[in-house]
Amino acid sequence: MADERIDPTMTGGSGGACEEADFWVFAYGSLIWNPGFPYRSREPAKLAGYHRRYCIRSQIYRGTPETPGLVLGLHAGGQCEGVGYRVAGALKAATMQYLRERELITSVYTETLVAIETRDGARHDAYTYVADPGHEQYVEMADFQRVVDTIASASGSAGPNYEYAINTWSNLAGLGIRDPLVERVADALRRRGG
Repeated sequence: MADERIDPTMTGGSGGACEEADFWVFAYGSLIWNPGFPYRSREPAKLAGYHRRYCIRSQIYRGTPETPGLVLGLHAGGQCEGVGYRVAGALKAATMQYLRERELITSVYTETLVAIETRDGARHDAYTYVADPGHEQYVEMADFQRVVDTIASASGSAGPNYEYAINTWSNLAGLGIRDPLVERVADALRRRGG
């Protein structure tokens, strides 16, 4: 299935049995360790065609407009291992409303329907949030030390940006998922003490 951009004003479903079918959400950053919604299962999953990157200036959750933090976004190309959540269909409207309020707060992400594969080889369509390279909060930060310095110095309504980076790294590691960028950033932050 080709990725499908989703209109967030859609409520999902036209009535009947389709509304009750379970659905999937793919997590690659803070949703891995802080989903904020109930789910039936949580499984490591792979997404082809995207990779995670520190490319979003966080001005609310992990930074401020004056001192923005840096959080992950999905960027085209490669692959990304994360977590697939299977959610009860009866909770779709509430879950999607929660995710849209959380992830689309500044429209830096685009809600997208993608194909994921869990470790048992099963394939599922899943909702995820892809970075919009045209958004003012999107940044191509090539200087690794600048990435680390930005994360080390920022804090927002959800806490220090440092915690976000370390929690993402430790939860991926706990699932046996290796991500060289996430590991390298976490290692640099731990060496400098936050």
